[in-house]
Amino acid sequence: MISTVYIEKTVYGGDGLGRLGDGRVIFVPGAFAGERVKAEIAGEKKTFAKGRLVEVVSASPERLAKPSPFVPGMVYAGLSARGEQAAKEEQLRDFFARARIPVGAFPPVAPPARFLNYRNKAVYHFARQNGRWVLGYRAEPAHAIVDVADDPLAHPEINARLGDIRARAFALLTQGAPAVRRAVERQANLTVRWSAVSGVRWWIGEAPRDAVIRETTLNRVFEVPAGGFYQVNPEVGEELVRAVAQEYAQKAVQTPEIVDLYCGVGVFGLCCRPSKLTGIESGREAVAFARRNAEAQRMPGAVFAAGRIEHMKTRLPSAAHATVIVDPPRGGLGPGVADALLRLRAPYIFYVSCDPATLLRDVRRLAAEYDVESVRWFNMFPRTARFETFAVLKRRRD
Repeated sequence: MISTVYIEKTVYGGDGLGRLGDGRVIFVPGAFAGERVKAEIAGEKKTFAKGRLVEVVSASPERLAKPSPFVPGMVYAGLSARGEQAAKEEQLRDFFARARIPVGAFPPVAPPARFLNYRNKAVYHFARQNGRWVLGYRAEPAHAIVDVADDPLAHPEINARLGDIRARAFALLTQGAPAVRRAVERQANLTVRWSAVSGVRWWIGEAPRDAVIRETTLNRVFEVPAGGFYQVNPEVGEELVRAVAQEYAQKAVQTPEIVDLYCGVGVFGLCCRPSKLTGIESGREAVAFARRNAEAQRMPGAVFAAGRIEHMKTRLPSAAHATVIVDPPRGGLGPGVADALLRLRAPYIFYVSCDPATLLRDVRRLAAEYDVESVRWFNMFPRTARFETFAVLKRRRD
C-alpha cells in the first residue's frame, strides 16, 4: 500500500517521521523534514510502520538536486550541509526534551570544514560476488558488500592510495600461494589508516604488532597502536578536545585534578594538563601508550592504570577535588559505574558520548546529584546518522 505522508521531522538515524491516516507513525528512509512524500509500507508493527520512499511530492529546500557520492551509511547524502546540521541539533535537543532533563545551555557549534573525505580510517570487507572479488562496505539490511573504488568519506590521502591498495589485496587473493589466499579469506577485512605524521598504512585482518601511528591534536603528538582508537575525524576531533580543555580551564581552580575514565591513550587528560591526572582504561596496550605519551609531553606524574571500570568501581581514586572525564564506548557506562560516580562526589563530570541514547540513560542515573550545565554536539561523522556529544554535569551543593 502506498500512502502520501507529511514528514514532520528527521529522527536520529536519518529516517523521516510522518503519520499514516490511522495515526500511526511511519519512518521513511531518505525523506527529510518538511517534505510531502509517497511511501510504500515495507513493514508494520502495532504502533508504527516502516516505509520505502516512492516519490518526493514536495521537496525540502534543503534537499540536494544532485546527492553526494554515496556509500552505505550516508543517510544524509541527499541533504544539504545546513539541513544536516539543523536535523542533528534538533535530534539532540529532542532527546533531552523527551527525557525531561533540563539543560542549562546548548552553546553553538560551528559546522565541520569537511562534510566529505574526512575519515582517517576505513575498514573494508572482502566478498566474492558474481564470480569476482569485491572490497567495500556492508549494506543494510542484506549485508551485501558494496564495492568501493573511491570512498567519499575517506581522507584524500587514503583515496590517493586506495587503487594501489585494492590491486595489491586482490593480487594476494587471486595470485598468491594457496596458504596466503586462505589466510586473506579468513581475515575478511582490510583496514586503511592515515595520519598527518605517519602517512597511509594498511593491513589485512588484525593490525600488525608493534605498528605505531602518530597523531596530532592541539599541537601535541600522540602515539597510538595501529589497531587502537583515535577519533576518525581529525579536524572535528581536535575541536572536541579543545572544547573539553577550555571547559576544564574554567574549572581548574576548583578542581585541580582530573580522573579520566575510559582514557584510551590519554588525549583528553593530557591536553587539559591538570596538576594531577589519573587515567583508567581497559586496554593494557592503550595504557602503555598513555604512559609513553605522558612522558613525551613532560607529565611524568600522570598515573594510568589498566582495568575495566565496572570491575574497579569500588577502587576508583578520590575525586573530591577533581573533574571526572568519561568517554565510554557506544554502550555507555558499564554496570554500576554511574552509582560509583555518585559515590565519588566529584564537583564536575565531563561526559563525552557518541550515542545520545546511552548518554541520556546515564545522565538520568546521575541526575540524583548532578545538573546538566551545558551540552554541545560535534558533527564528527558528517553525512552519516551519528554525532558526538559533550555534556558538562555539575554536582548540586549538599
